[in-house]
Amino acid sequence: MRALRIRAAIGAWALMAAACCLPADAERLLIPMDLTQTDHLRAYGVAFWALERELPVEWLLNYRGGSFLIDRHPLIVREAQIRGVSTEVLSESSAALIYAEVDAANMEVVRLEKAPRIAVYTPPNTQPWDDAVTMVLEYAQIDYEKLWDEEVLDGGLQEYDWLHLHHEDFSGQYGKFYASFRNEPWYRDQQQLYESMARRLGFAKVSDQKKAVTRKIREYMERGGFLFAMCSATDTFDISLAAAGVDIVARIFDGDPADPAPQRKLDFDRTVAFEGFTLEMNPLVYEHSDIDTTPRDARLVRTAEAEYFTLFEFSAKYDPVPAMLTQCHTSIVNGFLGQTTAFHRRLIKDSVIVLAEVEDTDEVKYIHGSVGKGSFTFYGGHDPEDHKHHVGDPPTQLALFPNSPGYRLILNNILFPAAKKKERKT
Repeated sequence: MRALRIRAAIGAWALMAAACCLPADAERLLIPMDLTQTDHLRAYGVAFWALERELPVEWLLNYRGGSFLIDRHPLIVREAQIRGVSTEVLSESSAALIYAEVDAANMEVVRLEKAPRIAVYTPPNTQPWDDAVTMVLEYAQIDYEKLWDEEVLDGGLQEYDWLHLHHEDFSGQYGKFYASFRNEPWYRDQQQLYESMARRLGFAKVSDQKKAVTRKIREYMERGGFLFAMCSATDTFDISLAAAGVDIVARIFDGDPADPAPQRKLDFDRTVAFEGFTLEMNPLVYEHSDIDTTPRDARLVRTAEAEYFTLFEFSAKYDPVPAMLTQCHTSIVNGFLGQTTAFHRRLIKDSVIVLAEVEDTDEVKYIHGSVGKGSFTFYGGHDPEDHKHHVGDPPTQLALFPNSPGYRLILNNILFPAAKKKERKT
C-alpha cells in the first residue's frame, strides 16, 4: 500500500504540472454511469484515482446512473483508457447544460474532494475471496489497508475515514459453523488463532474480546467514522452490543455455560440498527437470531433473478446521503444469500433509513443510519455475484461482472466519506 501512495504522490505532481498548461476554457471529462458504461466498477476506481491526486470530482446524483464529472487532463483520460472505462469529453457549454438539467430535476451535484482512508477489518488467515469488498477494491484498484482486533483495541481506527466489516462473528461463536465444520482444519485453526489472541490481549475468552471491539467501533462512529458491513458482521455487531455483560455463548464454544436467561438481559439501547430481536441459543443451529431472513429450508431457495430486491429512489436535493448510497444504472438488483441474507423490517429501528427491499415482503436488504457524528450502512448477503456462496467455493472473477449493480452499491459507500455539498459554477 505504501507503494500505491508513492505513485499517487507522483501522479498528483504530474497532474498539477499538466493543469498549468490547460487553457481557462479547458474541457471537462464525463464518466457516464448509465448503461453506456463499459466497466462501472473500475469507473469508481478512476474517480478515486483522481481524488488521490487532489483533483476534485463532481458526483452527479441521479444523472445518468450517478455519473462523474472531472476537469479533463490527459493523464486521467489515459488512466480511464488503461482501465477500460468509458468517458465523454465535454465543452464548458455542454457541462453548463448538464448543470441546468440537474437544477431542474430530481438530481444534485455533490463535490468529492479528498480520497477517504479505507480500512478493511479482517483476520490474517482470511482468503481474499472471502470478502466481496476486498475483491471489488482490488478489481477497481482502490487503495486500502487491513486491520484486526489488536489494531482496533489500540486505537488504530482513528487513522481511517471508512471501515468495512464482512463475514465476521462478533458474538464469539466462530460463525456458528460448529455443527458442519468443527472437524475441518480451517475451523480448528481459526478457533486456536482467536483464543490465543484473546489470551494475549488479556481477555478471558473470545466473546469478551469481540464485545470490546464492537464498543470501540461504535465509539469510532460516534466520533465521525463511517462503517460499512455485510453478511454476518451486520447482525452479530448489534448482538454483541446488546449482550454487553451477558454470556450468550454455549459451552462448546468457550468452555463454560451461557447465561440461562440471556434474552431478557439484552440492552437494545446499545444497538445501532436492530431492536427486539430474539437470539438463537442452540449452538448447532447455523443462525444467530431472528434478524436474518435466510430461508431455513433449502427448497425455498430460488434463483438470483427470482430473489431480486428493489432500490428506493431518493430526492438528491433533499436526501443526498441515501441518494448517494443508492446510485445505480438499474433499480432492480439480483438477490444473493449469505449467513445473514437480509433483515426483517419489524426488527429495524425507526431511526434507520431503508435503502432497498424485497417488494411485498418483510425483507430489507440495505439500510443506513447515523451514530453520533458518523454513520453505518448494512448490506445483507455475502457476494453480489455468487447467489448461494458455499464454504470453499472458488472466488468470483469480477472481470466477468464489470457492470454488477450489486457490487456498485458497495463502491457507492467507498466514495461516500469524500462527499461535500458543492457550490456550482455559474
